[in-house]
Amino acid sequence: MNTTEVLDIFRSAGAVLEGHFILTSGLRSPIFLQKARVFMHADKTEALCRALAEKIRAEVPGRIDYVVGPAIGGLIPAYETSRHLGVPAIWVEREAGTFKLRRFEIEPGARVVIVEDIVTTGLSIRETIECLRDLGAEVLAAACIIDRSAGKSDVGVKLVALAEYEVPAYPADQLPPELAALPAVKPGSRNI
Repeated sequence: MNTTEVLDIFRSAGAVLEGHFILTSGLRSPIFLQKARVFMHADKTEALCRALAEKIRAEVPGRIDYVVGPAIGGLIPAYETSRHLGVPAIWVEREAGTFKLRRFEIEPGARVVIVEDIVTTGLSIRETIECLRDLGAEVLAAACIIDRSAGKSDVGVKLVALAEYEVPAYPADQLPPELAALPAVKPGSRNI
């Protein structure tokens, strides 16, 4: 599956929104990829995650013990991708603002791949890596459905992206006038 096919799935679900959005990273953008509108369709989610699992198999050598998703956005793609990889899916969630593996245990040396929905700055992946490494896991790679940075974000490990789609993103104090003129909406889940 290529970038055009991935974006076609997002468009078919009404998931490519235009306006003035405050991203999870705090940056502002005229485009928001509302993956929840895709994930509500099992067939679309299955197609994307099957393709992502195939790409992970092709690019990440060796055994994978777990797929780990950062909550909330990574839960569904991590689960569905793990199903295609034939390994368990677990997740990290925030506790006092820090990712923790609250509901699961992993053994030291466990080989994991982090699966995220959409990457802009890579912060959630970097925080997940820190949590997992503190538990003694070996983080082989991270993967995402869409990399909004088009390969520019450093997540700290190899990033396997099903699609790269560079969307402009601006600090709040550097908005172009046409974006500044629109009311800002914050649809992300960082503060949940």
